[in-house]
Amino acid sequence: MKRFAKIAAALAVATAAASITTAQAAEWTLDSSHSQIVFSYNHLGFSTTTGMFSGFTGDISFDPENPEASSVSVEIPTESLITGWPDRDKHFLTADFFDKDAAPLITFKSTSVEVTGDNTANITGDLTLNSVTKPVVLETTFNGSKEHPMMKKPWAGFDATAKIVRSEFDMGNFAPFISDEVDIKISVEAMPAE
Repeated sequence: MKRFAKIAAALAVATAAASITTAQAAEWTLDSSHSQIVFSYNHLGFSTTTGMFSGFTGDISFDPENPEASSVSVEIPTESLITGWPDRDKHFLTADFFDKDAAPLITFKSTSVEVTGDNTANITGDLTLNSVTKPVVLETTFNGSKEHPMMKKPWAGFDATAKIVRSEFDMGNFAPFISDEVDIKISVEAMPAE
């Protein structure tokens, strides 16, 4: 397979280095300390404001022989939200937006992987946010895989982008003053699962 060859080759080498058989999917787990989701939205037409989730967990099953059979699953504690402004954090965690009491966990579970280039893929999955589940496409780039210089074991990195419409998740309050469309940027590191 020419497309996705860089990902397959790099992760196959990393998989072998981790003593995992390359004939089957390799299991990876996210490095929670170096994985972040940043979202941004327009505020009143004056500024682009951001927030972030960090410290979440997730698993990647990567099949170097058949990358499109790979999968991703992520769980994000709603209360891990950070906006840089404590009063905004509190407001965003109410029923006006993320409603952490009713929906303490945000999840993403992939349903398909479409290879789009040597190191890119579209990962479609079910995003559950504010107790509503909708399909979302992550435009994903594989950043590379090699031995971690301090951990001395295989490591891999991925970036992804997506757009969601927050009113589709029953959190469209204050639109259009706060934009309904939200841009999402994801950056994660992963290591072979123990």
